[in-house]
Amino acid sequence: MKKITLKKSTLELVRTGPGSFRIDYERELNPAQLEAVEIVDGPVLVIAGAGTGKTRTLTYRVARLIETGLRPESILLLTFTRKAAREMLRRAAMLLDDRTERVAGGTFHSFAVSILRRHADRLKYERSFTILDQGDAEDVINLLRTRGGFAGRKRRFPRKGTLRAIFSSMMTTLTPLDVVLARDYPHFAELHDDIAALGRAYLGYKMKYNLMDYDDLLVNLVRLLESEPELREKLSSDYRYIMVDEYQDTNAIQARIVQLLGSHGNVMAVGDDSQSIYSFRGANFRNIMDFPKAFPGTRVVTLEENYRSTQPILDLTNEIIARASEKYQKQLFTSKQEGPAPAIIATENENMQSLFVVQRVLELREEGVPLSEIAVLFRAGYLSFDLEIELGKANVPFVKFGGIKFMETAHVKDIVAHLRVLENPRDVVSWHRILLLLEGVGPRTAQRVTDEITEGRLSLGPRAAERLGQFVRNKKILDLFEMLDSIRSEGIAPPDKAAVILEHYRPILKDKYDDFHKRLKDLDMFLEIAERYRSLQSLLTDLALEPPSESVADLEEEGKEREFLTLSTVHSAKGLEWHSVFVIHVLDGRFPMAASVRSDAEMEEERRLLYVACTRAKQNLYLLYPTYMYDRSTGTVLSKPSRFLDGISGNFLESFTLEVEE
Repeated sequence: MKKITLKKSTLELVRTGPGSFRIDYERELNPAQLEAVEIVDGPVLVIAGAGTGKTRTLTYRVARLIETGLRPESILLLTFTRKAAREMLRRAAMLLDDRTERVAGGTFHSFAVSILRRHADRLKYERSFTILDQGDAEDVINLLRTRGGFAGRKRRFPRKGTLRAIFSSMMTTLTPLDVVLARDYPHFAELHDDIAALGRAYLGYKMKYNLMDYDDLLVNLVRLLESEPELREKLSSDYRYIMVDEYQDTNAIQARIVQLLGSHGNVMAVGDDSQSIYSFRGANFRNIMDFPKAFPGTRVVTLEENYRSTQPILDLTNEIIARASEKYQKQLFTSKQEGPAPAIIATENENMQSLFVVQRVLELREEGVPLSEIAVLFRAGYLSFDLEIELGKANVPFVKFGGIKFMETAHVKDIVAHLRVLENPRDVVSWHRILLLLEGVGPRTAQRVTDEITEGRLSLGPRAAERLGQFVRNKKILDLFEMLDSIRSEGIAPPDKAAVILEHYRPILKDKYDDFHKRLKDLDMFLEIAERYRSLQSLLTDLALEPPSESVADLEEEGKEREFLTLSTVHSAKGLEWHSVFVIHVLDGRFPMAASVRSDAEMEEERRLLYVACTRAKQNLYLLYPTYMYDRSTGTVLSKPSRFLDGISGNFLESFTLEVEE
């Protein structure tokens, strides 16, 4: 008897019959959202205007795909934060059932780690590689910069942060070094060969010591997919349905990952070209504009019904973006027809601008709008300094986006470094850090010990004391080795390892910091975080990719007022919303920034920034600009409102001039 093989992919195409869905999609979604959700096969681009229910659409599509009969494991949801992925899958589970827990969801970086942990050996890495954060990467670069003699030359050589940014730009945008230097760092163009040599040394160092920085995670995933066609085909087969959130924020390497994994064509990209504002991070506006070219046969679905703002605010934002040189056509609308017109307010100077904001914030609070529902947005952080002074005088509590993050604090990095050497004994960056914490240990001794480790002559274990005794006489180094050896067993849980390290570190913390009692609260928080993990590798991976955001030492003391006004750059405000929004310094030369006139592409991104700022407002929108601002960089006086408001009718924007009461 002859046999016919029924392919696995065919089984996945068996659909649930019409009328048998548990969720009433037609009732829950508007027509455009429903259209996006009902598409199963083929490439789809969803242009989701600000506040149009992008997350809702993705959530319902996950549920719909599962209800259609697809295996949850065949769905891959890529987002820019794991919190976003978890929230979407949590909502999908509430709509449907726990099958959504089997959907693969996470960031590009966390997905890359999950693949590389299984296949890093194909790239001549060990699977226990350490992930370097930005600070660690800069420290390695600085070490190589000094060791190679680049820092001591007569001509100015880039600092470690600049060098990391150069290498990152090359990797994430797939751009040669000479182009990056000519475009962003022309004053360093003559140092091309030296920078290239340092870049090669950096790559070699990471390979030798089993290290990857954030960019390596994506670059090495692409290397793996391109060099291992069988693995690529298997992964593409495993993830038959791919969804990518915030596609306008992807860089070249992320777009390449989507193309390599999405060879089957079942890719849905969701995003808004009008909110593409992160080119300084490597995001490429062209990715979303050229998606239909990358995936022929793409269906474009546009979400235009807004659930956030009033129609007067949307009328203004539609006018701002209508003047963009390249865009997907959309016209946002809402059922919230009533509301005050956006206001543009001219003030005599910067201080008058600040005084008006303080006055109106206090009035809004008396009208019943909580401070937490009010935000002041600006193009760059320094533009709020005068306002901060006036808010302080008026006793208005505020929080400004951009403080020190939990994982960037030195004391937390110290604890993590101890854990990292347990996981990857070749992690010389972490060895250097923890050795230099010890009293009486300087750079030379630390280097000697790490050389012994990397050359294989020294390791954790019973013979460490014998080897150390041959070249160092510092007992604290021996105590460190004995402490680490006592907890290196895989049978000891991460919180127990961390607790032992903390006991070792406590006297170091007390000697090193005057505010050690505050910092101890951070370390208590760290122990609480470690309690959630059974694997040291998963703990370290999560801390590297999705670190906690706040340091207890930086928070207000207990008992203080908890209601804050928000001050934020526009970049940090994307994705958020408030009842009332003030955008300050909407002044030509400040918004757009004077430096942005260098290219049409940069100018268009400035326009999108203003669009993003204005679409954060739900009920009230105030645009302010001082009519006299001296710009030291150009030697000119700035006095005109932003060029992006030129030609906009008074029907969309009500003008006011601020006067002082006599």
